[in-house]
Amino acid sequence: MTAHPDVVEAAVVGLPHAIKGEGLYAFVTLHAEVQPSDELRETLIQWVRGRIGPFATLDAIQWAPALPKTRSGKILRRLLRGIAANEASDLGDVSTLADAAVLEALIVGRRDAEARLGESAPC
Repeated sequence: MTAHPDVVEAAVVGLPHAIKGEGLYAFVTLHAEVQPSDELRETLIQWVRGRIGPFATLDAIQWAPALPKTRSGKILRRLLRGIAANEASDLGDVSTLADAAVLEALIVGRRDAEARLGESAPC
């Protein structure tokens, strides 16, 4: 996904899916001049699908201002899995997080997407 010219960074995690067992949930940070849109969301889904295959079709994309990282720059996927599974109240130890504001922005973004689209709809 990061090969797409509009994407700065991305992380994909699994999330529980009622039919498939596990779905794919992507957190995507765009270049500052690029505006998130439903059209771009569909473009990215097709981008990944075309390069990896139909089995890699993303179930949801959440626009992220940044990804939660340790001070050394490692992405904390455990936290992303918790947010994707809508279990933000039980994320465990976040003491190694470099910027706690990023985590809060992702949690709020997940809640806002649910409020707009309903819990079963992709973010």
